[in-house]
Amino acid sequence: MRIAFINWSRRKVGGTETYLSLIIPELARLGHTLAFWHEVDEPLNREQIALPEGVQAWCVSEIGARRALAALRDWKPDLIYTHKVTSPRLEAETLKIAPAVFFAHDYYGTCISGAKTFKYPVVTPCSREFGWKCLLHYYPHRCGGLSPVTMLRLFRLQSRRLELLREYKAILTHSMHMRSEYLKHGFAPDQVHNPSYYAHSPNKLTSSSETGQNDVSPIPTFDAAPSELNERKLDYHLLFTGRMDLLKGGRTFIEALPQVRDAMKRPLRVTFAGDGPDRAAWERKAAKAQRSVDGLRIDFVGWLQRDKLNSLYQDCDLLVFPSLWPEPFGLAGPEAGFHGVPVAAFNVGGVTDWLIDGVNGHLAPGDPPTASGLAQAIIKCLQDPTDYNRLRRGAVQIAQQFNLKNHLAALMSIFEKIVRG
Repeated sequence: MRIAFINWSRRKVGGTETYLSLIIPELARLGHTLAFWHEVDEPLNREQIALPEGVQAWCVSEIGARRALAALRDWKPDLIYTHKVTSPRLEAETLKIAPAVFFAHDYYGTCISGAKTFKYPVVTPCSREFGWKCLLHYYPHRCGGLSPVTMLRLFRLQSRRLELLREYKAILTHSMHMRSEYLKHGFAPDQVHNPSYYAHSPNKLTSSSETGQNDVSPIPTFDAAPSELNERKLDYHLLFTGRMDLLKGGRTFIEALPQVRDAMKRPLRVTFAGDGPDRAAWERKAAKAQRSVDGLRIDFVGWLQRDKLNSLYQDCDLLVFPSLWPEPFGLAGPEAGFHGVPVAAFNVGGVTDWLIDGVNGHLAPGDPPTASGLAQAIIKCLQDPTDYNRLRRGAVQIAQQFNLKNHLAALMSIFEKIVRG
């Protein structure tokens, strides 16, 4: 099959580009002919998505829109797999070239700001259907910035995106929550698909070209060791990993720590791995918490390479996923699960696709999310050694469902059906 990937950038800016960097080589190994079409090649300080030998690529900002569209048209794709396009005009032109599938990694076309969250008077997920009435909530609920010009520009952009989405043969999501979001906006159930997503395993998956089979090797079985949460353990190690901004909930997590420390009667060691615009505020809040709570240590280590992050997963007792906004999925949860690490998180967005309360962690109420609720979820995960060991086993069992083999099988089934017409 001739598959053309479309994205706004070829640089590894976020989760979308990480997904592309992993899925493109696998589809090439399965024998598909691929191409990559993108609007820009920036920011230059980010690593470029590596393309297998023979994969053609065209950049709009380098050769111009007309030439880039002509090149894509002349390449004659059987199918276009689109992820994000910043220009609705260009997106509309690509839809004329071949049948297209869109992967909705976020709230594309269904929210002015894209966050689907009311930030005032308290942070709460928004469940409204996108439309002109959203303009009435934008300022009172602090959905975005303060510029009316920006608000109207973004409203028009998202409105046009929603129109264009109806021209795709299929829309893919990575959680039942996101599928429901698009069904709520009038898309037919047979147009919106939720193929099994996948997370990074600590063991490198073997590709079909290496095994000689049209498959990906299974993930090794995890046998949980006897629980280490006993009297010999000196402290509990909690982990946050990801982007640090207001809606990721780091401030709420820090506010929950005194309650956890008091209940667990043991020192807490907390690691924040990542970075972002709210990091300085989190560090100030963490410093204040450490001064007021005995036995609390909080470290900020920045972004980590995959091997160092894996080591951190292996060392920690619990991943805390304190996102306040309705996360489309939440990849860190299944990634932690491969290491036998349970999760405490708010019940928001797509989190419940991978976090089953009492099986691989515990959920805190998410409407609204509170520090006290999160503290209770953390305490439930850690307070009983036998139960904790069961959560560890559950974490691996759930994580194993999110593997590349299952995702590729679901993806190709959708693609083949569309190409056959």
